[in-house]
Amino acid sequence: MGKVTLLFAGKSYDTDVQSVRENQIVIYDGPYSMRRRMVVAGIEHTQSGYNYRLIDPETAEEHTADLIRPLRDKFGIGHYYDDEHPEFMDAAEVAALRTRADALKAEQEAARRAAAEDAERLRTIGAERLRQIVPDDAVAVIIGEQHESECDPYTDYFGSRIVRTVILGFSTHTRDLFPEMRKAAARFEGTAHLAERNAEYEHREKYSMGHGYYLGTHRYSGWQVSKESCRDKEGIIKRFAVVAGKSDNVCIENPAPVQTAAPETVADARVEIVEYSAKSIAVFGDTKPLRDTLRDLNGLFRACLTHDGTRCAGWIFSKRREQEVRSALAAYLK
Repeated sequence: MGKVTLLFAGKSYDTDVQSVRENQIVIYDGPYSMRRRMVVAGIEHTQSGYNYRLIDPETAEEHTADLIRPLRDKFGIGHYYDDEHPEFMDAAEVAALRTRADALKAEQEAARRAAAEDAERLRTIGAERLRQIVPDDAVAVIIGEQHESECDPYTDYFGSRIVRTVILGFSTHTRDLFPEMRKAAARFEGTAHLAERNAEYEHREKYSMGHGYYLGTHRYSGWQVSKESCRDKEGIIKRFAVVAGKSDNVCIENPAPVQTAAPETVADARVEIVEYSAKSIAVFGDTKPLRDTLRDLNGLFRACLTHDGTRCAGWIFSKRREQEVRSALAAYLK
């Protein structure tokens, strides 16, 4: 026995009782005043009651329903039939429609399989690519996402879908810093305009139904730059392998900075690298001319550090970056 009770409608229906016949027209009343005519192309009785195969005559799209109510009981979204003046479709037309629906279903299934195979191929390529470029201490990814608006002011619906994702950089912390996002935005043509320091681009929406911290000109369309936490390197690879499967979706700087000849303006700069704690190193000395280089190395400037028993300014780095820092500052070490 199958019985369905609709609390708000205040009615119960026995699904073991067949409500419509094959080739009969039914009406689907959907959200936002959507109404579609469908035809009953098949009926099957199961342990839970009758199940109806419905096909849209216009699109040949197939649906199933286990409850079709009389039109006089119309209440809310659902499938209905006219019990006073039932309408039927010619059996030959329904047979042809059934053939169309089967072909469409097979085509859609083939497309799903092809998409799954393509995603798996990209995942394999992307995982290998990310394994080579993601720093071992990375815990977050800075990404650019292209949004396409799906807003419908007539139904008061506001939303968007992401049509492309680009990896712009990796981060060793999870703090949402707009300067870091702006720097990453400059690496890709689509997000380059967001590299400009503009308060109107900065969105702080860390609240219920908010979009978090991101750079963007519009909420529901265009490119946005944000940071996504992934816990560790393996988490990053798992989350973004498919994205990285296409090389043009990875727009990052080389993880190891290329050493260049020292500019004349900093030729006389001299710095010293010391072990500051068990997990950090510090750079002291003439750091002011080198501040851009130090900042690019993800250094943190501190005005009051202790060195040789005295208070002085310096830059703090993770000890895991020591080799990278020494390589970049080799020309300036005392």
